[in-house]
Amino acid sequence: MTDLAALADRLDRAVVSARATAQLPADAQIDAATAYEVQRLGIELREARGERVIGVKMGLTSRAKMAQVGVDEVTWGRLTDAMRREEGGALDHAPFIHPRAEPEIAFILKRGLSGEVSLAEAALALEAVAPAVEIIDSRYENFKFSLGDVIADNSSSAAFFIGPASRPDTDLANLGIALSIDGAVREVGSSAAILGHPLRALVAAARMTERSGHALEAGDIVLAGAATAAVPLAPGMQVEVEVQSLGRVSFHVT
Repeated sequence: MTDLAALADRLDRAVVSARATAQLPADAQIDAATAYEVQRLGIELREARGERVIGVKMGLTSRAKMAQVGVDEVTWGRLTDAMRREEGGALDHAPFIHPRAEPEIAFILKRGLSGEVSLAEAALALEAVAPAVEIIDSRYENFKFSLGDVIADNSSSAAFFIGPASRPDTDLANLGIALSIDGAVREVGSSAAILGHPLRALVAAARMTERSGHALEAGDIVLAGAATAAVPLAPGMQVEVEVQSLGRVSFHVT
């Protein structure tokens, strides 16, 4: 029997120490359901340190992202209050292993959402939408992982920034998205790359989290997933994401 608590503890130690760990054992037979259990146990360790779950992030929701990491299935992970950073502020590079930034659209919920829901039901659950940046940081050596590896590692979620809130009925279809480093555009994409429409990521979040016994609640933040490949970060960088109709979110790396 695979000791799931031991795997969760190993990944958590990698987070705390900012030192990469080996991929999960090939003979552990970690399928998606088992990997989500490892993820849950890892979040319990964070909660024991005082962190609070405040939402979820969807992962691998664009073809570019799937190609970048070599997997082909949407994933999700938990967001905690300790991951949130102040928009326009600093991101300290030291607590991370090999952090990367990716442009996102964030949903803020005004009511709970769980199970099989329609696009219309998902839209009605929104309090606001906003531009966002997620900092991903795989805890595995060389940023290489299988689907089970990445799910167990909380879908690589490490930190996030959220920009100004916009009305929940803002049209999110085919919005231009640009990620710039030091004033130069590095990645360009469209919100349509997020499962065809970002709201589909919210629908998937309601469905997939319920399978693991986790429900989206009022006030939760849901990151819809990246529309472009992620950009590696280094100290000294100024990072900005602009999402058409939603505005900008920025930070600098120290």
